[in-house]
Amino acid sequence: MFESPETLTEALAGENYVIDPEFAVVVHLATALERPLLLEGPAGVGKTELAKSLAAAAGRTLIRLQCYEGLDDGRALYEWDYGKQLMHVQMLRDRIGELLAGTATMAEASARLQAEDTGLYTEHFLSARPLLEAVLSPEPVVLLVDEVDRTEESMEALLLEVLAERQVTVPEIGTFTARSAPWVVLTSNDTRELSPALKRRCLHYQVGFPTPERETEIVSRRAPDVAADVVTDVVELARRLREFPLRKSPSISEVVDASRAAAVLGLESGGELEKVRSSLLAALLKYGSDRELAVRRLDGAEVADEVGAADDSGWVSRSSRPADTTSGAFGKGRATSTGSRAAADRNRRGRR
Repeated sequence: MFESPETLTEALAGENYVIDPEFAVVVHLATALERPLLLEGPAGVGKTELAKSLAAAAGRTLIRLQCYEGLDDGRALYEWDYGKQLMHVQMLRDRIGELLAGTATMAEASARLQAEDTGLYTEHFLSARPLLEAVLSPEPVVLLVDEVDRTEESMEALLLEVLAERQVTVPEIGTFTARSAPWVVLTSNDTRELSPALKRRCLHYQVGFPTPERETEIVSRRAPDVAADVVTDVVELARRLREFPLRKSPSISEVVDASRAAAVLGLESGGELEKVRSSLLAALLKYGSDRELAVRRLDGAEVADEVGAADDSGWVSRSSRPADTTSGAFGKGRATSTGSRAAADRNRRGRR
C-alpha cells in the first residue's frame, strides 16, 4: 500500500515510470480503495507499462490477461485438465469391482456408483487461467486485463463477477472467493465503447501522450546513454508527427527506440537530426502511407499537394490520400461501428 500519491510517484520513478500528478492521484485511489482501474487512450501512451511498473514497485506478481477477438472463458477463467482426469479414472477402474461387490441388480450398482465421490471435479484438476489464478493467489497480485476492448461484449460479463465480487464461480465445484485483494488494471485503446456495467465498477482515467517535457524525462530514463539534446530533438520530431493525420502515431516506446537508434547512428549533439531523419522514421512510423505523408509535410509540401488528383473514375490512390484521423488507430472501431449503424438506419428508412 502506498501512503500517498507522492509516495506512489516516487515508487514508480524507481521503476523508470514517470507519472503525471493527476494520474498519480487516481492510481493511488485505486490501490487504496482496492477498486479496478480502467485506463483508456491511444496505443503507446504507457497504460500497460503502468501495470507492470505498479506490480514491480509494490513487490506484487503481475498476472496478465491479453484480450483478443474470440477470447472465451476457457482462456480467461479455467479449463479442466482432462489428461489428469483420465489418469484418475484409470486408477479408479481397478477399484470398481471391489465397490460393486455384493450388488444384485444394475440399479443397485448404479446407485452405489452415484453415491461415491470420484473426485474428478476438484480444484486439483483445474487449470487456472489468469482470472482464476488472480483469485486463487494467496499473495496479493496485480491483474492486468490488457486491451479489453478487443473482446466481444459477452466477455465483459465474465469480468463483472471478478471485478464486483472478487470471485469466480465454477459450476462443478462452487464459488472461489479471492484469497487476497488483487489490484486490477484494465486497458482499452477505445476501439469500441465498453459497457456501462463494466465502467461503473471501475475508476476511470483517460491517458494521453505526455507533454514534451515529461516525455523527454521518460525517454532519458529509458535511454540514459543518449545525449540529452538528442533526446530533446527526437521527442520534438515525434511531437510534430503526432500532429499529422497518421494511421498510427508514434508511441513512447517507439520514441525510445528512435533515440537509441540516433545514438547508434553516431548523433552526439542536437541539431544533427536532419541527417538521419529518414532512418529514424523507420522506428517511429509503421505504415508506408504514414511515412510518405510525414516526409512531404516535414519537407514543407503543401497539404493540397498530398490530396492528389482523381482519375477518370473519381478514385484517389491510397498513397496520395491523407489519413482520416476519425478512423485512425484511436477510435477506429467506434467510428466504423457508428458509420455502419448510420448506414443501416438509412437502409431501413429507404425500405419503408
